[in-house]
Amino acid sequence: MNNESKSLALAILLSFIAIYAVNQFFGLNQPRISTKKIEQFAQSEANSKSGVVAPTAPVDVFKDIETVLAEDARLPLKNDVISGSIRLKGARFDNLYLQKYNVELNNPSTKVELLKPMQTINHYFADLGWLSLEKNIKLPTANSLWQTDNKELTSENPAVLTWRNNSGLSIARKISLDKNYMFTVEDTIYNETEQDIDIFPYALISRNLKDYVAPRTVVHEGMSSVVDNTLKEFKYADFKKDKNKTAETKGGWIGFSDRYWFASLILNNKDKAQFEYKNNDNDNFQVDYLGERIIIPAGKTEHYTYRFFAGAKEIKLLDSYTKKHNIPKFDLAVDFGWYYFLTKPFFYILDFLYSFLGNMGWAILLFAAILRLCMFPIANKSFTSMAKMKALQPKISEIREKYGNNQMLIQQATMELYKKEKINPAAGCLPMFIQIPVFFSLYKVLNISIEIRHAPFIGWIQDLSAPDPLTISQLLHVYVPGILDIGLWPIFMGLTMWMQQKLNPAPANKDQAKMFALMPVFFTFMLGHFASGLIIYWTLSNILSIIQQKAIMHKNGVK
Repeated sequence: MNNESKSLALAILLSFIAIYAVNQFFGLNQPRISTKKIEQFAQSEANSKSGVVAPTAPVDVFKDIETVLAEDARLPLKNDVISGSIRLKGARFDNLYLQKYNVELNNPSTKVELLKPMQTINHYFADLGWLSLEKNIKLPTANSLWQTDNKELTSENPAVLTWRNNSGLSIARKISLDKNYMFTVEDTIYNETEQDIDIFPYALISRNLKDYVAPRTVVHEGMSSVVDNTLKEFKYADFKKDKNKTAETKGGWIGFSDRYWFASLILNNKDKAQFEYKNNDNDNFQVDYLGERIIIPAGKTEHYTYRFFAGAKEIKLLDSYTKKHNIPKFDLAVDFGWYYFLTKPFFYILDFLYSFLGNMGWAILLFAAILRLCMFPIANKSFTSMAKMKALQPKISEIREKYGNNQMLIQQATMELYKKEKINPAAGCLPMFIQIPVFFSLYKVLNISIEIRHAPFIGWIQDLSAPDPLTISQLLHVYVPGILDIGLWPIFMGLTMWMQQKLNPAPANKDQAKMFALMPVFFTFMLGHFASGLIIYWTLSNILSIIQQKAIMHKNGVK
């Protein structure tokens, strides 16, 4: 085997390794969260600032959610986008469904379940309460029963819960729900005792993640917060050794972030607190905050307001909350990535196009055309340079014949020819370098935007955020290995890349020419399991480039 053949074989091997690696980390879908057992938690009547929740013994037998919901008195809640209930024991937020979102594409009967009660698989709940350093002050716990005369909590009708300790201390808790996913909880504490009391507000979100599998996408999943106006994110793997992290802040928020869903505790901007991020026992994770001491004189009343968000990461809605409630960087609950300055504007452009086209797929295609139009001046110079290089191919062939296998002399003579004809061979690469951040920004948008989740296009594409479902194995009814089993749209994309490549001048080096010839195949399988919306965008972008390049070649007399 000669050196050229060895180089080509090595290039092919490395290409398939890269394809496998990219699909492992970014492409193929992977099972999300599967729980087999959980650790049961019960809030302790903590007498120190360090312990908001104390673990109890683990349980191995779970109950179905209907059984658990029926065990305790509950306050039903609903608006146009969520439904569920609040457990009156502990005033716990632990039952919430997102009515706008289906678990599966074509199954509207099963809605996304965000919050789940204790004793069910994969619990997820929030507690809001009070702690004291004084042992003789009895405060409500997770087992304390709150009373209410309200039959239901809605956007139009807030609910009031009451609790009293029979020693002169009582709390009236007003819970309001807006038309989306924000709960506002206003506690009024009445000190009818004969002594001053000092208490600390706290709030927590507890979540069980047994058998959690980290996502292969580039979207952050884990704990997210804004501390003193700075975003802090932690993956669950960050807590394998260090089980506890803390941060002091004034204002901000802390919560759990999934790809599309989000639950967060939100401070008022004037409030100071200590944030804490915990791995209690490898499976049970918790975020919480402990506020500043509040002293209530005898016979006086004090007020404190909590905010709790539990819902979908709808970008425009998060932006509106940022303005309405002055929540710092609440939009960063969405993982916009390094290219924030591109990713977020791209989303708003797509959303605007979608608003009058009515189909996200057509919006993506129009977006591709607009981007191509914006880059026309740069691309025009690049394609003109490549057209001139294409016209010089006969002279370059003569150079190759003249110098045979002496690559150094071939390259020197070729560069002298480019210099004589005033051609910059690097100019053809400029549009590609510009498109790299554009590509990754759009990739981010398609991965983070819930507005694109389950969004249909035409034909067999019913979810632009998912890979093309019409794969080679389905078409031919044969077994095809996973990384090679790609859909029709990726094949279309690969063909357009091959057509575009044929319009470009071949590299002077034969090994480079062979490697470049493999690029369309390499990218076809590497991107084959990416979101179909991204593939559709790339395909149209290639087609527009081919049309533009053909026109420029015709203008420059290149056949």
